[in-house]
Amino acid sequence: MPNSHLTHDEFFNSLGELFTSQKGKDHGSVFLTQKRLTSSTGASTPSRNEPLADIADVLSNDDSPSATYPVIIRATDGKGREPRTDGKGYQVRKDGKKVKLSTVVESDAIDAFYARYAEICKAGMMALKPRDRTKNKRKTKGKKKKITTA
Repeated sequence: MPNSHLTHDEFFNSLGELFTSQKGKDHGSVFLTQKRLTSSTGASTPSRNEPLADIADVLSNDDSPSATYPVIIRATDGKGREPRTDGKGYQVRKDGKKVKLSTVVESDAIDAFYARYAEICKAGMMALKPRDRTKNKRKTKGKKKKITTA
């Protein structure tokens, strides 16, 4: 699925499955990203020697401020690599499958999309295991005691 985007319903179903698959794991993570999708017509890529040379051209080619753009929403499990068995670094996953989901939302459908997106994210995040931060609290309490006694 390198260049194809899912429909909204397919994206929501797959996102729900992604949250449930991460539910029972110790270090299950889900990464959610979103950004404005612009057309790349007329915009040239900056060179290493002059990274800001074409900024005036890009700004002049930009549409009016009232122009609307679609938004691309992405979700992944971030599992392109896994820890090595000897504990030294990372290796490529054996199954080689990193879950990647993406969909494009037009500006006129954004409100309905975000309403359903928020419901699925809230339900999925309730099932995720919260991080255990008690170790960090113990370390900071120990440091405070050492500072006050010195």
